Amino acid sequence: MLQLCKITDALLIGNARSACSDELIGREGVTLCVNVSKQQPFPSARVGTLRVPVYDDPNENLYKYFDRCADAVQDEAGRGGRTVVYCKNGRSRSATVCVAYLMKHRSLSLTDAFQEGGTVVQ
Repeated sequence: MLQLCKITDALLIGNARSACSDELIGREGVTLCVNVSKQQPFPSARVGTLRVPVYDDPNENLYKYFDRCADAVQDEAGRGGRTVVYCKNGRSRSATVCVAYLMKHRSLSLTDAFQEGGTVVQ
């Protein structure tokens, strides 16, 4: 089943298959796609895009992209937009970027940011 999960009103998380569904992107009002992968495609819908070129590998330096991604989500929300953050399975890389956003722009601790996502960011 294709689905994007809500983290905040302006932030969604999903896997690549769901995030590349133009119908779902339109229905959810997504205006920015943050693709946390080197290989996964972007939707063909007319939305803003940001690629974080990393593999699903513990040796990747995802940290160096935290500020850029968190600021992009915040800027999009400030314009009234919605962002989806995704990677292949929508579990680790994308969840990490969402936690970084919550910590930076919602001033949450790591534990609180993790809990803010409820069952989504686990």
